[in-house]
Amino acid sequence: MDKVIREAYEAAKDKHAFVEQARELLHELSPQKEQPVDRIRWVPIEQVTANDYNPNSVAKNEMRLLYTSIKHDGYTQPVVTIWDEAKEKYVIVDGFHRYLTMKSNKDILEWTNGLLPIVVIKKDINDRMASTVRHNRARGKHSITGMANMVFSMLDNGWSDEAICLELGLEAEELIRLKHVTGFSKLFENVEYRKAWETKRQIEIKKAYKESQNEG
Repeated sequence: MDKVIREAYEAAKDKHAFVEQARELLHELSPQKEQPVDRIRWVPIEQVTANDYNPNSVAKNEMRLLYTSIKHDGYTQPVVTIWDEAKEKYVIVDGFHRYLTMKSNKDILEWTNGLLPIVVIKKDINDRMASTVRHNRARGKHSITGMANMVFSMLDNGWSDEAICLELGLEAEELIRLKHVTGFSKLFENVEYRKAWETKRQIEIKKAYKESQNEG
């Protein structure tokens, strides 16, 4: 098996394409194929673009440290993306600064042959925003203004307060503060916000109960 693969690799005109096809086949056979990290792709950096909603911000010193880390250790984490059919590009959900480091530094770009390691998840716009926030909050890095603007967009797109709290890991008081930052709460000055949020499990139980009652 090893000899056959090596011979096929040596005979391939596009060795990068050959390796990617082999990885895709192994991914399809993998018991962990539901996990995005099971299929890391190396794609031309030109095929990747930033999103327009990331509330994360990194200081210049941290950017220098990130460059040094990648320079010495290579890419140890892929950039998280979604595939945007309209743009025909991979849009970044998390990892913009890892992308920017390659794009801004010729030595890193040449070292990777202009290829960026990515994983791809399937999400709609609100779910993409939620994924970005979860990644940022898990690292303790997010801009309050950017976060507030994202929450405003999610509310404007029809998400409920409860859903936003559950998806972003926010407390009720945090959501209220973010609403005030954007001025969204002024649109609903007469609404009394509830501070006791239902858990996702409670919502599922209620839904199942209602469905069972309707069936009866």
